Amino acid sequence: KNVVHVKCYLKYSTEKWAYEVKLKRKKWKIIELRHLFPCVLHLQYGFINTCLKSLVIEKFGEGAWEKIRDQAGVQDSFMTHEVYKDVITMRLVDETCKFLEVTPDIVLKQFGEYFFEFCKLSGYDNMLRALGGNLYEFIENLDALHRYLSLSYQEMNAPSFRVEKKDNGTMHLHYYSDRRGLSHIVPGIIKAVATDFFNSEITMEIIHQIEEEERTGKKEHVVFLITQKPDFSLKRPSKLSSAPQHSANMTSQLEKQGFEPVYPETLCIDINTFCNIFPFHIVFDEELAVKQAGVNLQKIVPGLQTISIRLDQYFTIIHPEVKFTISSVRKFINSQFVLRTKRNMMPESWRNRPMLELRGQMVWMESLHFMLYLASPLLRSLHELEERQMHISDIAPHDVTRDLILLNQQRLAEMELSSQLERKKEELRILSKNLEEEKKKTETLLYAMLPKHVANQLKEGKRVEAGEFKECTILFSDVVTFTNICSQCEPIQIVFMLNSMYLKFDRLTTVHDVYKVETIGDAYMVVGGVPVPMASHAERVANFALGMIIAARGVTNPVTGSSIQIRVGIHTGPVLAGVVGEKMPRYCLFGDTVNTASRMESHGVPNKIHLSTSAYHALKGKGFEIIGRGEIEVKGKGKMCTYFLVRNLTVSDNEIMGWQVKEPESGQESVQSLRDCSEARHCQDAQSSPNHDRRPTIAMKYFDSATIKDELSSNSYPQLKDLAGTGLSFSVG
Repeated sequence: KNVVHVKCYLKYSTEKWAYEVKLKRKKWKIIELRHLFPCVLHLQYGFINTCLKSLVIEKFGEGAWEKIRDQAGVQDSFMTHEVYKDVITMRLVDETCKFLEVTPDIVLKQFGEYFFEFCKLSGYDNMLRALGGNLYEFIENLDALHRYLSLSYQEMNAPSFRVEKKDNGTMHLHYYSDRRGLSHIVPGIIKAVATDFFNSEITMEIIHQIEEEERTGKKEHVVFLITQKPDFSLKRPSKLSSAPQHSANMTSQLEKQGFEPVYPETLCIDINTFCNIFPFHIVFDEELAVKQAGVNLQKIVPGLQTISIRLDQYFTIIHPEVKFTISSVRKFINSQFVLRTKRNMMPESWRNRPMLELRGQMVWMESLHFMLYLASPLLRSLHELEERQMHISDIAPHDVTRDLILLNQQRLAEMELSSQLERKKEELRILSKNLEEEKKKTETLLYAMLPKHVANQLKEGKRVEAGEFKECTILFSDVVTFTNICSQCEPIQIVFMLNSMYLKFDRLTTVHDVYKVETIGDAYMVVGGVPVPMASHAERVANFALGMIIAARGVTNPVTGSSIQIRVGIHTGPVLAGVVGEKMPRYCLFGDTVNTASRMESHGVPNKIHLSTSAYHALKGKGFEIIGRGEIEVKGKGKMCTYFLVRNLTVSDNEIMGWQVKEPESGQESVQSLRDCSEARHCQDAQSSPNHDRRPTIAMKYFDSATIKDELSSNSYPQLKDLAGTGLSFSVG
């Protein structure tokens, strides 16, 4: 139960929460609950932990719960009827307090309210309403409710409550618990009950708090003073009341008339009949000496036939957990008492059976100074009846225990079925979660091969038609003397060299948001403005090319041991783009722009970025340093006036490479991107490449970045047309 209490403080609104933390943070000291409650650990049901999880998720989201759960080192879900150790609950409580930065007493007070609402939502609403017609009756019957719930939750270790009415209209609520330090939850629960069920507003304050030595050890005993505010003195009718209205009116009239019961002068029942119709009753005096007992109880415990034997020689009190004295019994006179036979006092035939437990009411007979214990066998199922070699006939016909055993047998079967369904549900949830993770991996791989909108259309079985892009910028690159390098090295060396280079280039595609079309051998092809049109396509590809030159310096030529050299060619123009093939489909570009870009690369110069005239005009006036190369003869194109891109005059190399940079004045890191790009997808490749840069990737900011983001979210792509009959293709080289 400890875990549940932690979550209450979450009931506060975000504004109130922030206000109180700000106001009190300097004074508060977070204390781990395991130090605050140095009590013996007990067992808790999954219902408690589920309540905490529900509250955290409801108020702070899945992320907060994941953080608390991970810090506590516990599982994600809990079965309602499964028992968990207190240590799990305490860990969750500790981490919740740390996460919320509050002390446990504040959390407990607020959690009482939430726990009450959670119980109502979990199907206990009608059961709680039926406990009493006013707050006094409700509290008086709380222990009875706990005993009923123990039929289903047999390991439950609930607190005990005792309430006293005072002449001035106030009440004293006595709270007993094995777990010390949890008393602050009580006001939250009782106040919520008073407001919701009885339309009353109450105040509660602690007037007495001690530790008492009871049969099972030390117990915390806290006494609360309950005062009802005058404005809420009228009792609201219970929603569950099924009694006819005229019955209520009749009762009210009788009370006004001063109803008094009529008692006979002599009791019209003989002793033998009484002992037979109440076969499990006991009468004892102030010294616990037995004066009489029911016939069936005498049959099971023959020692009770001995006159004036002490009751505590044969029985122990299981509930409430008090010492077996007449004063303790009278103190809890309104509670249900559970007694259990002592094994060493039972006949030989009972030594190997489970001990008999009795549950009933204690009645003090003031005129005789005797206590009457009117009880029935505490049996939860037919199985327990058989274990004790008892029969339904041993129970009095008027005793509802007969019906309870039969009904609870069915209830236990339903609970077992419910538990099985709950376990299957949890298994399905885990499988679904694993499936979702695998799906994400598959989608990540698919989106790395095809544009996202194209991949989604293929997954849906739709035909992907070609898109016409009026202007884009295409880049080709290759490694200088790659053929010679291949002839002088082992194949594995070539693989390592290309992998190291492509990892660096792939990272740059994220920095500048350009699309990698494909790689063929040492040739690397990217495009800007496809598949999502963007006005800054030329600048993006140009910066990407400058980054390629810088990145290539970090790739070693396995033959010479020095850095490799690359050629880069760029051209701007219109293209068609679409998916070709069914097996291993590829998103390809078609048009003369592709051929021209390839020619710019093949006619380029080592470690230079070769621009066509259209690419030059697209970059002119955009802050780049460009020098003319003049007219050159281009295969298949004739003479063309081309240019070399030297550098970007407006940004640094670090920004082009997507690395964090420090501002000269403040010395703090500045980030130019709209988002931080995770490098997690490169981790696996990085293991095979020791030179892979593990610095965080920062996307470069362009003037149309926000527009592109809107287009991606709205899935607005160029008008599509059929590729059939276009007759357009491209080749590398």
